[in-house]
Amino acid sequence: MERYIAFDIGDRRIGVAVSDPFNSYALPSSTYVRTGFSRDIAALKKLVEEKGATVIVCGLPVNADGTPSVQTEKTERFILALEEATGKKVVREDERYTSLAAHEQLYEGGHRAKEHKKYVDALAAASILDGYLSRISAKGEKS
Repeated sequence: MERYIAFDIGDRRIGVAVSDPFNSYALPSSTYVRTGFSRDIAALKKLVEEKGATVIVCGLPVNADGTPSVQTEKTERFILALEEATGKKVVREDERYTSLAAHEQLYEGGHRAKEHKKYVDALAAASILDGYLSRISAKGEKS
């Protein structure tokens, strides 16, 4: 059975989410604070192994009109290194507006803006993974 892990890759932090045991929905897991490209790749590889993930989903940041941005290129480089380190294909999932939605969710939950950085990246990763799980469920796809 598949087990999914998702990453919301930012310049300073990486949000982590995992699928529930039935792959019905995503659970925010943690936020990893970046310490350097190679160490970041090694840390995410370890998370993939610890969570028993068979599929990696990464948010791909693009401009509002869907065109690539500078951040898209940075994320693609990171994804390629992650694929090489883990030996797993990484699924790219459009992440437009996931961070915005995560901030809104935190505001609605009564969290102060200062607290957001603790949670926003993991919530964004969960949103990315939920989108992917919904899409494959609707299409009856396997990764």
